[in-house]
Amino acid sequence: MFHVKHPEFDVIVIGGGHAGAEAAHAAARAGARTALVTMRAETIGVMSCNPAIGGLGKGHLVREIDAMGGIMGLAADRSGIQFRLLNRRKGPAVQGPRTQSDRSLYKAAIQDLLAEQPNLQIIEGEVADLIVDQGRAAGVRLADDVDLCARAVVLTTGTFLRGVIHIGDQKFEGGRMGDQPSNRLAQRLHDMALPLGRLKTGTPPRLRSSSIAWHQLELQPGDDDPVLFSFLSNGPVVRQISCGITHTNEKTHDIITANLARSAMYGGHIEGVGPRYCPSIEDKVVRFADKTSHQIFLEPEGLDSDVVYPNGISTSLPQDVQDAYVHSIIGLENAEILQPGYAIEYDFIDPQRLTASLELPDLPGLFLAGQINGTTGYEEAAAQGLMAGLNAARQVAGHDPVILGRSDAYIGVLVDDLVTRGVTEPYRMFTSRAEYRLTLRADNADQRLTPLADRLGLIDPARADLFSAKRDALEQGRALLTQAQFTPKQVATLGIAINQDGQRRTGMEILAFPDVGAQDLVGLIPGLAEIAPHIRTQLEIEALYKTYVDRQQKDADALRRDEDLMIPDTLAYHEIGGLSNELRGKLARIRPRTLGQAGRIDGMTPAALALILTRIRHDERLRA
Repeated sequence: MFHVKHPEFDVIVIGGGHAGAEAAHAAARAGARTALVTMRAETIGVMSCNPAIGGLGKGHLVREIDAMGGIMGLAADRSGIQFRLLNRRKGPAVQGPRTQSDRSLYKAAIQDLLAEQPNLQIIEGEVADLIVDQGRAAGVRLADDVDLCARAVVLTTGTFLRGVIHIGDQKFEGGRMGDQPSNRLAQRLHDMALPLGRLKTGTPPRLRSSSIAWHQLELQPGDDDPVLFSFLSNGPVVRQISCGITHTNEKTHDIITANLARSAMYGGHIEGVGPRYCPSIEDKVVRFADKTSHQIFLEPEGLDSDVVYPNGISTSLPQDVQDAYVHSIIGLENAEILQPGYAIEYDFIDPQRLTASLELPDLPGLFLAGQINGTTGYEEAAAQGLMAGLNAARQVAGHDPVILGRSDAYIGVLVDDLVTRGVTEPYRMFTSRAEYRLTLRADNADQRLTPLADRLGLIDPARADLFSAKRDALEQGRALLTQAQFTPKQVATLGIAINQDGQRRTGMEILAFPDVGAQDLVGLIPGLAEIAPHIRTQLEIEALYKTYVDRQQKDADALRRDEDLMIPDTLAYHEIGGLSNELRGKLARIRPRTLGQAGRIDGMTPAALALILTRIRHDERLRA
């Protein structure tokens, strides 16, 4: 116990990974005197695993971070060497922007953005202990016995809490390859009797690019019309490249199968649970034994780097086995392994112990973000960092926390899932986790969140002005599309197929027709020609989803009302079609009192909750 009289900082952030960088930047933007404490300043912003940002669900998070004034999207755009929009052939609601980044450029961008931020100081040192004053977190004690005092602390330890690296039957301590773990801080948390668990993640062997037979491989270029992350970006700023594609084969699988007992995971050396949706190559071979090959993306780690990340063959097998199975793959017969793949296991804290502001009630003033909360991925970590840093700063200033709801943002879905449902494996964001994904699109993240960020003082005047101009242009376009109505005969003159039913329709309704764009309506609405192309695209998306979004908004409002809806004790869960047997068993055992309580049962999904609600309504109608 230490007594603190004069805090040097308002907020101290521990850790310089993606969660820590975003937390420190957010706290400083919110007006807090902020310190970011990291073991080595040169590693701030390091991409520890694959050199990529975004993807399905994850890209939504990055757009929302950017809309709130965060830095991940800007860094991704500054360093992106291949941009691809995933699910391009599907609707905008489930499309996911993704970029492969130059690892060095990304790190440099993060460090530059932090250096430019007022109120933020970088401090090198290992945090060995937390300072507690009158039952609150009040700073940190470094390994060299230097005390740094603050009014709130944000803990973002990544995989460093008692981190152990496994390569076959060899293991050694490490927060990641080349960095020491954080054992003293882990012991401090253990002494607090917090609900700790072990998780694991993995990484593939890194290959020397010049040793790969690229001429034998299929090449995958980026998109011709790249979609970026930040609403401030206009286009890529560095040279764009292609990735290579190859596949494992039966020989690869035979080598892996013959050596499963030597894998750290299958040899019983790892107790932590790994991410189900990002399995190791050993897991793939075992779980999908009927498949004779698995796809591998060969991702160059930078424009000037000779290192390649083979996405798809993460492993904890011994190095000699890694050599053998890599050399069995087409194009990699002579590939040189620069760094072996490995698994890493680490401590995490049950996120159900946190409040919705990501504060730990066991120690007020302490906020947690990132992998310490049981998540996996840069994007999930950064999103938590943004909210933890913001809420730490607001607490110091005497303001209420900012809590985003599930109908507000993917960030809200992420935090709610963590604190109400907990994790049984490393948590990864998917579009399927969001029940309001038609509303929570990547394209409208700024319209949903930038006004809030502006009210909170999180964005600079330049971004505020840019958003204001975009909002005005959208309002102008909406007015043009909704004020005038047209007969089917008028619409047909433009070559648009329409039922001649005599019903007049607005421009917005016509724009929702299949294969109709804003440019097609210029003959009826000449003012559309003056609307910028990117604004017209946004209007087309709005028109496409308008009916569904209106309906979904009603559902969201209804669900808020139904949170307190009582569930009859007699509800027969086994009769509800569409519920998994696992959920039926949990519901019958727990017997939740309200719909809100049912929603917090581990494994509950929005779709299952809707089925329960429908059944309750159905039974009520029968009784009536």
